[in-house]
Amino acid sequence: MNANTHAPRWALMLLALGLLMVLFGTAAGSQGWQDWWTDGADAVSRQIVWDIRLPRSLGAWIGGALLGLAGAVAQGLFRNPLADPYLLGSASGASLGVSVYLSLWGTSSAVSAWALSGWMGLGLTSAAFLGAVVAVLLTLTLARGVQQTLRLLLAGVVVGVVLGAVTSLISLLQPQVLQAMQGFLLGSTAFVSWSACITLAVVLALCLSLAWGFASVLDALSLGEATAQSLGVPLTLARVVLVLVISLATGAAVAHIGLVAFVGLAAPHLVRSLVRCTHAWRLLLSALMGGALLLLADVMARVVLAPQELPVGVLTAVLGGAYLLWRVYHDGQAGARA
Repeated sequence: MNANTHAPRWALMLLALGLLMVLFGTAAGSQGWQDWWTDGADAVSRQIVWDIRLPRSLGAWIGGALLGLAGAVAQGLFRNPLADPYLLGSASGASLGVSVYLSLWGTSSAVSAWALSGWMGLGLTSAAFLGAVVAVLLTLTLARGVQQTLRLLLAGVVVGVVLGAVTSLISLLQPQVLQAMQGFLLGSTAFVSWSACITLAVVLALCLSLAWGFASVLDALSLGEATAQSLGVPLTLARVVLVLVISLATGAAVAHIGLVAFVGLAAPHLVRSLVRCTHAWRLLLSALMGGALLLLADVMARVVLAPQELPVGVLTAVLGGAYLLWRVYHDGQAGARA
């Protein structure tokens, strides 16, 4: 039987689940989507649904898809099921970029208020993305390119720890920076706009196309680097492109929705537990799964303690961590019985 037999069915189901969750996200609030749909809807209801809830839901779905895709690429490239999108230091770099931006331009009360209410604006978003890019470039420099996968992995860990320490030092010297960064550190989709959705969608299409083009290389790498080289696959070019995909997808997602944990780690695991397929389908399914997971967490964050809202990153950490703990326990039990 073809390994990809059931993959298209799962792709359609996950896509349908994502669309359904978008509808739920649009309806979540004190006024449901029917208030906008009816002829008597006022301008405020229409604006709430069209300019706030709908782009927020779509942004959460696309951002989760980027993290799921980056996680699947990272796990395939490094041949490590514990690899996640933040492995190359992009998360620590984004945090450092935001902290530096706030420490330089967020000290006044007016700017601090703007940062707390709209950190998704151009300034902080650009700072986060630039910080993520700088961190990845530093990782590549420290690893002397992408030829050695283990060296690249270790360099990413070192860069993440060092940049995280610098961010903590800035927060220690300027405590107001940490307060302004809380929304970014805990993850939030509250300020995703239509322009952000378009940017994320373009990045998702580009990254998915690049990753799909090198999916066969990931299939070959699953047999080992020596086997992949004997098959004549372009390992160096593939590593460069796939690292670019991880960096671009993670940087764009983090810049717009903050640090959201476990989505990029859990989505590929869920896909592998549901269906056996080649990397071409696994990448697509991981993206769809990541979008569904983050959007589900975002809807839950709005309704669990309504009218208060939980940080979406807290829910993804709880749900994703619980799933991975159950997965480890289940696999351990299966191994013991064997």
